[in-house]
Amino acid sequence: MAVRITRRLGDPPRKRGSLTSETCPDIFELTDGSFAVIGTEATTALDPHLPPDAARADYERIVVITRETLIRAKKDIPDV
Repeated sequence: MAVRITRRLGDPPRKRGSLTSETCPDIFELTDGSFAVIGTEATTALDPHLPPDAARADYERIVVITRETLIRAKKDIPDV
């Protein structure tokens, strides 16, 4: 079975003030327990600044979400 989105974490973009389809960072929980993030692609800009103990595979991308997106999602992120 393919992995699917089970729920959004935090408020939808419209509730965070996005009235267009241009600024819609989002965080989703997936059926396998992983999380998917919609954000601004920033791999080229941030890759050279990763700390020495961080790594990124060729198929991975660095994306940026707003602080507000993550803070509003906090209530929905399970504690360990």
